[in-house]
Amino acid sequence: MSEEKAKIERSGSLFTEEDAHPGLVGIARLASHAEVTNTGHLTQYSALAVRSILNTSVSKRGLPFGKSINPYRGCEFACRYCYARYTHEFMELRDPQLFERHIFIKQNAAWLLRQELRKMHANELIAIGTATDPYQPIERRARVTRSLLEVFAECRGLHLGIVTKSTLILRDLDLLKKIAERNRLVLHITITTPDTELARILEPRAPRPDLRFKTVAALRAEGLRTGILCCPIMPGITDTPAAFDSMAKRARATDANFLAANPLFLKPCSKETFLSFVREHFPALEASYEKRYGEDAFVSKAYQKRISDLLAAAVKKYGLGNRASEWIPSERIPRDTRPVQQSLWPEPVRMWKPARAENIRRRFSA
Repeated sequence: MSEEKAKIERSGSLFTEEDAHPGLVGIARLASHAEVTNTGHLTQYSALAVRSILNTSVSKRGLPFGKSINPYRGCEFACRYCYARYTHEFMELRDPQLFERHIFIKQNAAWLLRQELRKMHANELIAIGTATDPYQPIERRARVTRSLLEVFAECRGLHLGIVTKSTLILRDLDLLKKIAERNRLVLHITITTPDTELARILEPRAPRPDLRFKTVAALRAEGLRTGILCCPIMPGITDTPAAFDSMAKRARATDANFLAANPLFLKPCSKETFLSFVREHFPALEASYEKRYGEDAFVSKAYQKRISDLLAAAVKKYGLGNRASEWIPSERIPRDTRPVQQSLWPEPVRMWKPARAENIRRRFSA
């Protein structure tokens, strides 16, 4: 049923080469034909016919997963630092604001996933929400993410990760728990800052930080492996020892499995959007940012080490886990083994029920 809800009715079938716009190919051609299905506050939604739902991930950041899924193209949360704005450029949509104002809803996602999983092996890691939030507001109606979870709930022996800023993930507790019974599932809630005022101007349409902390606590109380991503760390804004200590203390209070953090990196597509934010709200830091990111999207090795050391100290102080260890499956299956539809693990993975669950519920009850 959810898969059907994830599909938006179209007046025609897939487009032919004859009706393609001159000069546009691939995803740009598909996007040019995407029919507008609805509009919201400053936002337009279009149905996008895609040929694949699983992406192969290649990154200089050393990401642990090889496959990723983004149910949507574009993201309504409008985070000023978002590195994924370049994905709209593939569709020849080069105005950075279109990334948050024109959202594409991928069609037939669950059906595509079923076909592509047949080629997967158990030691491949799949991350959902690496470029756009899988629980952004349109998911309430489109339900593409839920349709994908329904497919994963049928599988055994997968290693899955979900990244989101949204409290909407709690809607899918039934499927998340079912997936976790037979697969390794790690949930990541991004909380860039606990400061509500800063979050409001930094991530205008994302849920408040306090609601995200409550979401972590609720997921942990249900026995789901959940951690906090304090990303990105912004020089001069959120990179103080006090800021790390405050975030780690809150992470501990939610019983988070881990706390992770990475410095801001600015791709050309997001650089001007973020620097405009700095000029408006932190003008004293403008020159520093221009110098730091003038010739490179990434911070220096020395700054990376400083952030790593601050994080390590905060994690140790509050007894939090390490995110890297969450991505290592307890059992490794060679690449040439059976597909994931067959029973790869003889015994289902047990969900760990936290002893502190009731305390968590009381502490974070409304």
